[in-house]
Amino acid sequence: MTDFASVPGAPRSDNLPLLSALAADLAAANFTVDGVAELLGDDANHALGRDQTVPAALLLRGNNDQLATVVKLWLLAQDVPAGDLARALPGTGLKALTDLGLIEPAPTNSPGPTAEADRPAEVRAAVDLRPYGWPAANEQEQDTNLWVASDLGAHQRPGVLRKDHVLGIGQASLTLAQGTVRQPVGRALDLGTGCGIQLFHLLHHAETVVATDISERALAFTRFNLALNAPALRLEAADLDPANPGARVSLRLGSLLEPVADERFDLVVSNPPFVITPRHRGEQSADQFTYRDGGLAGDAIVEQLVRGLPGVLNPGGIAQMLGNWEVTRTETSDGGTHAEWHARPSQWLAPGSEAWFIQREQVSPGGYAETWLQDASQGRDSDAYASAYEDYLLDFASRGVGGIGFGYILLRRPAEGETASDPRFEEILYPIEQPVGPHLADALDRAQWLKAHPDLTFEYLLTATDVTEERHQKPGAEHPGVILLRQGAGLRRTNLMSTELAGFVSACDGDLTAGQIIGALAALLERDDPEFAADLARDVRNLVRDGFLLPSE
Repeated sequence: MTDFASVPGAPRSDNLPLLSALAADLAAANFTVDGVAELLGDDANHALGRDQTVPAALLLRGNNDQLATVVKLWLLAQDVPAGDLARALPGTGLKALTDLGLIEPAPTNSPGPTAEADRPAEVRAAVDLRPYGWPAANEQEQDTNLWVASDLGAHQRPGVLRKDHVLGIGQASLTLAQGTVRQPVGRALDLGTGCGIQLFHLLHHAETVVATDISERALAFTRFNLALNAPALRLEAADLDPANPGARVSLRLGSLLEPVADERFDLVVSNPPFVITPRHRGEQSADQFTYRDGGLAGDAIVEQLVRGLPGVLNPGGIAQMLGNWEVTRTETSDGGTHAEWHARPSQWLAPGSEAWFIQREQVSPGGYAETWLQDASQGRDSDAYASAYEDYLLDFASRGVGGIGFGYILLRRPAEGETASDPRFEEILYPIEQPVGPHLADALDRAQWLKAHPDLTFEYLLTATDVTEERHQKPGAEHPGVILLRQGAGLRRTNLMSTELAGFVSACDGDLTAGQIIGALAALLERDDPEFAADLARDVRNLVRDGFLLPSE
């Protein structure tokens, strides 16, 4: 079985003591998230987070201390004097850094050796290496500080990215990490691990983790990152041995679910190569960017995963992923067109499984093309850019696509004997609280509570502490025309309320049962028809589902 310790074009991870020395050097230089933020200050650090290196470069000009040298080398991708780097990382040394595949000699433009005689030798980054971490979940734990290697980005090295580019810490990977339910599980799967971001988080709450990718280079980067951060990830040397059946981590090469056929997991996370890319005549999969293009037309890769992931889940297990889906236009009776964003995803659901789609953004075909052409620096050749842009538009037009949606997908396999809930399709285009994972976990718990309590008549409910009410009325009006219930946390939904539903919520202090409150409102409003009570009870269940109301138990 391949151990991915020495894959050409990727950093080596076959010398664990040397990687331990490198980790010690990086820590001594204070090359951490907080250390870099303190060095750069808010403006330059935030700009760096947007892949804008100029403010940091100006700030560090002439600064050759340990941390500044490391930041200039790996975050700004600047050439640095070899002597400065040797002093910054003394326990590792230049030869070892070169052997590991982390640095290389800087190219020169000199006409001959004499012009360089008075200039110190310089080196440059061969990969991106940056700090990453997250705060402790409680006072008993320590913050997690890691270093993550990936390929240099388009903002760091001129030219179009290589086709097997290994992406680093991108916004999509952070979005998935923030949205993942963090509960203790037995077996977890990171499908399409890339450089390993999701895997690192999983190791903190899963007993064992399988990480897969179609790219051998990506798995080599992942293994390097695991070895470099082994103590922080609670890994022993045996956990990095592919021949050890008891290892906490298993790295698998293969496409989609093929490497884990016939296996089952409690949690699956995936940031798959979901980017919709037009196919060209005669083009091979090697011609696509593997980190973002799944090799299938349209949104087929997301469709395959939505259909297939429930099959690798244990009963009660969940899968969480990000994805794009095409929003297709359909003709209306009046000759116009109409597009429902969830029309296609609703056709993908596996029988007997549960699904929750949250659309966070929808863009036009042109906007989508511009985003991904810029992502890989494909705009530098104007003719090629125009041709590729046209390919996108023609490809989308061929399928009647009017927009492309992006968002969260949560799939669940019901427990044995449990009835599956109806699928949910929710559009939330405004900012939400991050990390949102704990709130998604709470939503799953409330869904189970509602299944166990099909009748709320004798249940006591409380209004969630983050919920506020807004009333709007015209000047002089006796009653408000609009009543809104707002969440201050989590998904921050807003619910338009009827008068009776607002009255129900105002009475939810745990003193009366839901049935008693409904009965009192029926008497007050002189509504003794069964439909009133049934409709109000249905709306109350929806408020519990969405977290506006909570069980008092």
